[in-house]
Amino acid sequence: MKLLAISDLHLSRKENREAVDALVARPPRDFSRDWLIVAGDVGERVEHLTWALDRLAPLFARVIWTPGNHDLWCPVTATDRTRGEARYDELVEECRRFGVLTPEDPYVEWPGTPGLFIVPMFLLFDYSFRPADVPRNAAVAWARASGVVASDETLLSPVPFATRDAWCTARCDATEARLSALPASAETILINHWPLRYDVARPPRIPRFSIWSGTTRTEDWGQRFRARVVISGHLHFRSTVARYGVRYEEVSFGYPRDWRRERGLAYYVREIIPGPDDRFVPPFDPFRR
Repeated sequence: MKLLAISDLHLSRKENREAVDALVARPPRDFSRDWLIVAGDVGERVEHLTWALDRLAPLFARVIWTPGNHDLWCPVTATDRTRGEARYDELVEECRRFGVLTPEDPYVEWPGTPGLFIVPMFLLFDYSFRPADVPRNAAVAWARASGVVASDETLLSPVPFATRDAWCTARCDATEARLSALPASAETILINHWPLRYDVARPPRIPRFSIWSGTTRTEDWGQRFRARVVISGHLHFRSTVARYGVRYEEVSFGYPRDWRRERGLAYYVREIIPGPDDRFVPPFDPFRR
């Protein structure tokens, strides 16, 4: 029995849908006792999530889902689509149709390890992953100066919250309260689409994309909530690194340019427990502590 993880399936891409279908048609082994984490960015439409769960839920003993920014996108001109918190609620209800665990469900214990809780989270971002000398009101301009502006600025609505920052604050408040209510001896597997730490949220090619990649509010959550592993996606930069004794796994699949077709999806499904899976450990990690 294993706990496995993948994120950023991006099913709007034909090649990615074909990779999922190939995994389902020819699984490399029996997954029927394993749990699969799907850590966000399944696709831009609710139908993408339905398509994925219809194939993956029967293959695994349990599936755990968290949303990503792409899952919440909705063009401002669309009149037949939910947006903001209503979109998130719609996705949660779709997961429940398939018996898939979401951030709105009670945290479950990993079988055979009492006190080790699987914690799917939905925390968003608040532009705080930036240098100390860049004020909040200049953060987007600072990123734009390097040639990067996330589509979240136009496609990720925060309604009914006034801003994305406010929605992030509300999500962090609620999640922190739930985590604090766990037994003092509890350990966790923390799962969030966006990285929890600034020092693991700077893609080498576009480091200023960091402002759309999480919140400093969660910098110490790995230690504070006794995490064995922290799982995220979003960056399309697969890695396994350590921070203060906690293992951080970036488990994204990504766009077709980010993966090798001959390997297939199974290669990129990360083993979390018993793990660790050492295929994505960098040869040198300047931030390792």
